[in-house]
Amino acid sequence: MVVLPRRGLLSLAAALLFAAAAPNPARAQSETITVASTTSTEQSGLFGHLLPKFTEKTGVAVKVVALGTGQALDVGRRGDADVVFVHDKAAEEKFVGEGFGVKRQDVMYNDFVIVGPRSDPAKAAGKDVGEALRRIAGAKAPFISRGDRSGTHAAELRYWKAAGVEMETAKGGWYKEIGQGMGPALNTASASNAYALTDRGTWLSFKNRGDLAVLVEGDKALFNQYGVILVNPEKHAHVKARAGQSFIDWLVSPDGQKAIAGYRIEGEQLFFPNAAAGS
Repeated sequence: MVVLPRRGLLSLAAALLFAAAAPNPARAQSETITVASTTSTEQSGLFGHLLPKFTEKTGVAVKVVALGTGQALDVGRRGDADVVFVHDKAAEEKFVGEGFGVKRQDVMYNDFVIVGPRSDPAKAAGKDVGEALRRIAGAKAPFISRGDRSGTHAAELRYWKAAGVEMETAKGGWYKEIGQGMGPALNTASASNAYALTDRGTWLSFKNRGDLAVLVEGDKALFNQYGVILVNPEKHAHVKARAGQSFIDWLVSPDGQKAIAGYRIEGEQLFFPNAAAGS
Protein backbone atom coordinates (compact mmCIF):
# COMPACT_ATOMS: atom_id res chain seq x y z
CA MET A 1 0.00 0.00 0.00
CA VAL A 2 1.32 3.43 -0.98
CA VAL A 3 0.93 6.17 1.64
CA LEU A 4 0.98 9.70 0.27
CA PRO A 5 2.54 12.47 2.34
CA ARG A 6 0.18 15.16 3.63
CA ARG A 7 1.20 17.58 0.88
CA GLY A 8 0.49 14.89 -1.75
CA LEU A 9 -2.94 14.23 -0.30
CA LEU A 10 -3.80 17.93 -0.39
CA SER A 11 -2.64 18.18 -4.01
CA LEU A 12 -4.72 15.16 -4.99
CA ALA A 13 -7.79 16.56 -3.24
CA ALA A 14 -7.35 19.91 -5.01
CA ALA A 15 -7.00 18.18 -8.37
CA LEU A 16 -10.19 16.19 -7.80
CA LEU A 17 -12.11 19.32 -6.80
CA PHE A 18 -10.84 21.15 -9.88
CA ALA A 19 -11.88 18.27 -12.13
CA ALA A 20 -15.34 18.22 -10.61
CA ALA A 21 -15.76 21.97 -11.08
CA ALA A 22 -14.31 22.13 -14.60
CA PRO A 23 -16.82 22.51 -17.47
CA ASN A 24 -17.70 19.17 -18.97
CA PRO A 25 -19.22 19.40 -22.46
CA ALA A 26 -20.94 16.05 -22.07
CA ARG A 27 -22.45 17.14 -18.74
CA ALA A 28 -23.25 20.67 -20.01
CA GLN A 29 -25.33 19.18 -22.80
CA SER A 30 -27.88 18.08 -20.24
CA GLU A 31 -31.01 19.42 -21.91
CA THR A 32 -32.65 18.54 -25.20
CA ILE A 33 -35.46 20.52 -26.80
CA THR A 34 -37.82 19.36 -29.51
CA VAL A 35 -38.37 21.61 -32.52
CA ALA A 36 -41.29 20.85 -34.83
CA SER A 37 -40.34 22.23 -38.21
CA THR A 38 -40.93 21.91 -41.90
CA THR A 39 -39.46 19.32 -44.21
CA SER A 40 -37.80 22.14 -46.16
CA THR A 41 -35.54 23.19 -43.28
CA GLU A 42 -34.59 19.56 -42.70
CA GLN A 43 -34.29 18.29 -46.29
CA SER A 44 -32.42 21.36 -47.47
CA GLY A 45 -29.67 20.56 -44.97
CA LEU A 46 -30.12 23.82 -43.06
CA PHE A 47 -30.53 22.17 -39.66
CA GLY A 48 -27.47 20.03 -40.23
CA HIS A 49 -25.58 23.30 -40.66
CA LEU A 50 -27.18 25.29 -37.82
CA LEU A 51 -27.74 22.94 -34.93
CA PRO A 52 -24.13 21.97 -34.16
CA LYS A 53 -23.29 25.69 -33.90
CA PHE A 54 -26.17 26.32 -31.50
CA THR A 55 -25.37 23.28 -29.35
CA GLU A 56 -21.69 24.18 -29.19
CA LYS A 57 -22.57 27.66 -27.94
CA THR A 58 -25.30 26.75 -25.43
CA GLY A 59 -24.94 23.06 -24.58
CA VAL A 60 -28.61 22.55 -25.52
CA ALA A 61 -29.24 19.71 -27.95
CA VAL A 62 -32.07 19.87 -30.49
CA LYS A 63 -34.30 17.07 -31.71
CA VAL A 64 -36.10 17.97 -34.94
CA VAL A 65 -39.50 16.62 -35.91
CA ALA A 66 -39.79 17.45 -39.63
CA LEU A 67 -43.37 17.64 -40.92
CA GLY A 68 -45.54 19.85 -43.04
CA THR A 69 -46.27 23.20 -41.36
CA GLY A 70 -49.86 22.27 -40.49
CA GLN A 71 -48.74 19.04 -38.84
CA ALA A 72 -45.85 20.80 -37.09
CA LEU A 73 -48.26 23.32 -35.58
CA ASP A 74 -50.51 20.44 -34.46
CA VAL A 75 -47.49 18.93 -32.68
CA GLY A 76 -47.09 22.27 -30.90
CA ARG A 77 -50.80 22.38 -30.02
CA ARG A 78 -50.48 18.98 -28.34
CA GLY A 79 -47.43 20.15 -26.41
CA ASP A 80 -45.19 17.58 -28.08
CA ALA A 81 -42.63 20.23 -29.05
CA ASP A 82 -41.00 23.16 -27.31
CA VAL A 83 -40.59 25.32 -30.43
CA VAL A 84 -42.19 25.44 -33.87
CA PHE A 85 -40.20 26.76 -36.84
CA VAL A 86 -42.44 26.90 -39.92
CA HIS A 87 -43.52 28.92 -42.97
CA ASP A 88 -47.19 29.77 -43.14
CA LYS A 89 -47.60 33.17 -41.49
CA ALA A 90 -51.40 33.13 -41.40
CA ALA A 91 -51.41 29.71 -39.70
CA GLU A 92 -48.65 30.81 -37.33
CA GLU A 93 -50.55 33.92 -36.26
CA LYS A 94 -53.65 31.80 -35.68
CA PHE A 95 -51.56 29.43 -33.52
CA VAL A 96 -50.42 32.35 -31.37
CA GLY A 97 -53.88 33.92 -31.33
CA GLU A 98 -55.35 30.69 -29.98
CA GLY A 99 -52.85 30.83 -27.11
CA PHE A 100 -50.72 27.87 -28.17
CA GLY A 101 -47.67 30.03 -28.92
CA VAL A 102 -46.05 32.85 -26.97
CA LYS A 103 -44.89 35.11 -29.81
CA ARG A 104 -44.11 34.77 -33.50
CA GLN A 105 -40.81 36.12 -34.84
CA ASP A 106 -39.49 36.38 -38.39
CA VAL A 107 -36.28 34.43 -38.94
CA MET A 108 -35.49 34.17 -42.66
CA TYR A 109 -36.98 33.89 -46.12
CA ASN A 110 -36.40 32.38 -49.51
CA ASP A 111 -38.83 31.88 -52.38
CA PHE A 112 -40.98 29.30 -54.09
CA VAL A 113 -40.41 28.24 -57.68
CA ILE A 114 -42.32 26.07 -60.12
CA VAL A 115 -40.25 23.31 -61.63
CA GLY A 116 -41.22 21.15 -64.56
CA PRO A 117 -39.92 19.29 -67.60
CA ARG A 118 -37.45 21.28 -69.69
CA SER A 119 -39.69 20.80 -72.74
CA ASP A 120 -42.40 22.73 -70.82
CA PRO A 121 -45.45 21.23 -72.58
CA ALA A 122 -47.81 23.70 -70.86
CA LYS A 123 -45.68 26.71 -71.92
CA ALA A 124 -45.67 27.80 -68.28
CA ALA A 125 -42.19 29.34 -68.12
CA GLY A 126 -41.98 32.97 -67.03
CA LYS A 127 -42.32 35.19 -63.96
CA ASP A 128 -46.10 35.10 -63.48
CA VAL A 129 -47.15 32.27 -61.18
CA GLY A 130 -50.86 32.79 -61.86
CA GLU A 131 -50.47 32.64 -65.63
CA ALA A 132 -48.24 29.57 -65.29
CA LEU A 133 -50.83 27.70 -63.23
CA ARG A 134 -53.64 28.62 -65.62
CA ARG A 135 -51.61 27.21 -68.50
CA ILE A 136 -50.78 24.02 -66.59
CA ALA A 137 -54.45 23.49 -65.71
CA GLY A 138 -55.58 24.36 -69.24
CA ALA A 139 -53.17 21.83 -70.74
CA LYS A 140 -53.97 19.29 -68.01
CA ALA A 141 -50.23 18.81 -67.72
CA PRO A 142 -49.10 16.48 -64.92
CA PHE A 143 -48.73 18.36 -61.62
CA ILE A 144 -47.55 16.91 -58.31
CA SER A 145 -48.99 18.45 -55.13
CA ARG A 146 -47.69 17.69 -51.66
CA GLY A 147 -51.26 17.55 -50.37
CA ASP A 148 -49.97 17.43 -46.79
CA ARG A 149 -51.15 20.68 -45.14
CA SER A 150 -47.60 22.00 -45.30
CA GLY A 151 -46.68 25.64 -45.79
CA THR A 152 -45.83 24.82 -49.39
CA HIS A 153 -49.16 23.08 -49.91
CA ALA A 154 -51.02 26.04 -48.37
CA ALA A 155 -49.14 28.42 -50.67
CA GLU A 156 -49.92 26.26 -53.70
CA LEU A 157 -53.64 26.33 -52.92
CA ARG A 158 -53.52 30.13 -52.55
CA TYR A 159 -51.81 30.43 -55.93
CA TRP A 160 -54.42 28.25 -57.68
CA LYS A 161 -57.20 30.35 -56.14
CA ALA A 162 -55.53 33.64 -57.10
CA ALA A 163 -55.12 32.27 -60.63
CA GLY A 164 -58.87 31.70 -60.83
CA VAL A 165 -58.53 27.91 -61.02
CA GLU A 166 -61.12 26.17 -58.83
CA MET A 167 -59.26 23.01 -57.90
CA GLU A 168 -62.31 21.19 -56.57
CA THR A 169 -63.71 21.11 -60.08
CA ALA A 170 -60.48 21.30 -62.09
CA LYS A 171 -58.83 18.31 -60.46
CA GLY A 172 -58.40 15.28 -62.63
CA GLY A 173 -55.92 12.59 -63.48
CA TRP A 174 -53.35 15.26 -64.27
CA TYR A 175 -53.26 16.54 -60.66
CA LYS A 176 -51.81 14.15 -58.09
CA GLU A 177 -51.73 14.79 -54.32
CA ILE A 178 -49.19 12.54 -52.62
CA GLY A 179 -49.58 13.53 -48.95
CA GLN A 180 -45.81 13.62 -48.40
CA GLY A 181 -42.93 16.04 -47.96
CA MET A 182 -41.05 18.14 -50.47
CA GLY A 183 -38.36 15.57 -51.22
CA PRO A 184 -40.82 12.79 -52.14
CA ALA A 185 -42.90 15.28 -54.15
CA LEU A 186 -39.85 16.26 -56.19
CA ASN A 187 -38.89 12.63 -56.65
CA THR A 188 -42.40 11.89 -57.94
CA ALA A 189 -42.30 14.91 -60.27
CA SER A 190 -38.90 13.86 -61.58
CA ALA A 191 -40.06 10.29 -62.21
CA SER A 192 -43.22 11.41 -64.01
CA ASN A 193 -41.89 14.53 -65.78
CA ALA A 194 -44.46 16.64 -63.97
CA TYR A 195 -44.70 20.21 -62.70
CA ALA A 196 -44.46 21.01 -58.98
CA LEU A 197 -44.22 23.95 -56.62
CA THR A 198 -41.17 23.80 -54.35
CA ASP A 199 -39.23 26.03 -52.03
CA ARG A 200 -35.92 26.97 -53.60
CA GLY A 201 -33.89 25.65 -50.66
CA THR A 202 -35.07 22.07 -51.09
CA TRP A 203 -34.72 22.34 -54.85
CA LEU A 204 -31.09 23.44 -54.61
CA SER A 205 -30.26 20.50 -52.34
CA PHE A 206 -32.25 18.01 -54.47
CA LYS A 207 -30.06 15.71 -56.56
CA ASN A 208 -32.54 13.51 -58.44
CA ARG A 209 -33.71 16.21 -60.84
CA GLY A 210 -33.94 14.14 -63.99
CA ASP A 211 -35.30 16.40 -66.74
CA LEU A 212 -36.77 18.95 -64.32
CA ALA A 213 -35.71 22.60 -64.36
CA VAL A 214 -36.88 25.83 -62.71
CA LEU A 215 -39.47 27.32 -65.06
CA VAL A 216 -41.27 29.96 -62.99
CA GLU A 217 -39.47 32.31 -60.59
CA GLY A 218 -39.22 35.97 -59.69
CA ASP A 219 -42.90 36.72 -58.99
CA LYS A 220 -43.24 38.73 -55.75
CA ALA A 221 -46.08 36.40 -54.77
CA LEU A 222 -43.56 33.58 -54.47
CA PHE A 223 -41.93 35.13 -51.38
CA ASN A 224 -41.59 32.50 -48.64
CA GLN A 225 -41.23 33.74 -45.04
CA TYR A 226 -40.21 31.50 -42.10
CA GLY A 227 -41.17 32.20 -38.49
CA VAL A 228 -40.34 30.72 -35.09
CA ILE A 229 -42.59 30.42 -32.02
CA LEU A 230 -42.12 29.18 -28.47
CA VAL A 231 -44.91 26.78 -27.48
CA ASN A 232 -46.84 28.35 -24.61
CA PRO A 233 -45.80 26.81 -21.26
CA GLU A 234 -49.07 28.06 -19.76
CA LYS A 235 -50.83 25.54 -22.04
CA HIS A 236 -48.30 22.78 -21.45
CA ALA A 237 -46.31 23.07 -18.23
CA HIS A 238 -43.66 20.55 -19.37
CA VAL A 239 -42.51 22.81 -22.23
CA LYS A 240 -38.82 23.67 -21.80
CA ALA A 241 -39.40 27.38 -22.06
CA ARG A 242 -35.95 28.58 -21.02
CA ALA A 243 -34.04 26.28 -23.36
CA GLY A 244 -36.57 26.76 -26.16
CA GLN A 245 -36.30 30.53 -25.87
CA SER A 246 -32.51 30.25 -25.96
CA PHE A 247 -32.84 28.58 -29.38
CA ILE A 248 -35.15 31.32 -30.63
CA ASP A 249 -32.89 34.04 -29.25
CA TRP A 250 -29.90 32.47 -30.99
CA LEU A 251 -31.72 32.17 -34.34
CA VAL A 252 -32.57 35.88 -34.38
CA SER A 253 -29.23 37.01 -32.92
CA PRO A 254 -26.37 38.26 -35.13
CA ASP A 255 -24.61 34.88 -34.70
CA GLY A 256 -27.67 32.88 -35.74
CA GLN A 257 -28.50 35.17 -38.63
CA LYS A 258 -24.91 34.98 -39.85
CA ALA A 259 -25.04 31.18 -39.68
CA ILE A 260 -28.24 31.13 -41.75
CA ALA A 261 -26.73 33.43 -44.38
CA GLY A 262 -23.61 31.27 -44.47
CA TYR A 263 -25.43 28.11 -45.53
CA ARG A 264 -24.78 27.60 -49.23
CA ILE A 265 -24.87 24.81 -51.78
CA GLU A 266 -22.42 25.11 -54.66
CA GLY A 267 -21.96 28.76 -53.73
CA GLU A 268 -25.67 29.59 -53.80
CA GLN A 269 -27.34 30.95 -50.67
CA LEU A 270 -30.50 29.02 -49.71
CA PHE A 271 -32.02 31.21 -46.98
CA PHE A 272 -31.85 34.95 -46.29
CA PRO A 273 -32.00 36.12 -42.66
CA ASN A 274 -34.45 38.92 -41.90
CA ALA A 275 -35.13 38.78 -38.16
CA ALA A 276 -34.24 42.49 -37.89
CA ALA A 277 -37.17 43.26 -40.20
CA GLY A 278 -39.60 42.50 -37.38
CA SER A 279 -42.51 40.09 -37.18
